[in-house]
Amino acid sequence: MVNCEDVIRFLDTYLNIAHISDVSHNGLQVQGTPRVGKIVFGVSASLELFRKAKAAGADLIVVHHGLLWGQEQAITGLFRERIAFLLKNDLNLAGYHLPLDMHPVVGHNACLMRALRAERTKPFGAYHGTEIGFCGWIAPATLDEITASLEAFCSAKAQVLAYGPKKVETAGVVSGGAYSLLPQAIAQKLDLYITGALDEPAQEWCREGKINCIALGHYNSEKPGVLALMNLVAKRFDVKTEFIDVANPL
Repeated sequence: MVNCEDVIRFLDTYLNIAHISDVSHNGLQVQGTPRVGKIVFGVSASLELFRKAKAAGADLIVVHHGLLWGQEQAITGLFRERIAFLLKNDLNLAGYHLPLDMHPVVGHNACLMRALRAERTKPFGAYHGTEIGFCGWIAPATLDEITASLEAFCSAKAQVLAYGPKKVETAGVVSGGAYSLLPQAIAQKLDLYITGALDEPAQEWCREGKINCIALGHYNSEKPGVLALMNLVAKRFDVKTEFIDVANPL
């Protein structure tokens, strides 16, 4: 068992939340029991995750998409049900949004770049003035080869827009719902842009910009950082840890 506040303090510091502007409230969002014997990690806060975490014996739940998004919200409906479940069961909830996207070691985008064995990586993908992804060089490979590798890494089925070079040597990655950053990848003349979710303009951007795009799903593209963070915490603290995958193809 460890003190919950010690775990939260470590995560807050390691992920540098004090220096990252974000619409999400990063850190502890709902306070529960002060002592923690097991931490469950998941991508998104939901009643399904909370129920599974409780059944697994969790005292603290750490997610990428939390419950608090920078504005007051009436505690009614589904929001009330989620908070009520946490309070009734004395469960702590912590969320880390942009800090987990952009972290150079455990961040989703850093993990995806390592999966590609990228070299000469640098920050990429400006979101509200902050670069939250990475780009770099990879060993020349076909789009099919890269897609298969990333699908296996994320346990996901990808959407592919093949409008760029047959052999891919440069790639940029911004996980989640970052299709709108595609023009930045085009401006940098990258061969491939990797993200989570796409929307209607993406196809013609890719065609006109002569770029390839792989979309792994918002949820599945943001499992890597959660898993990396869990492994870090497991090594740092004397607690049990478990990743609970509430499968989501979107």
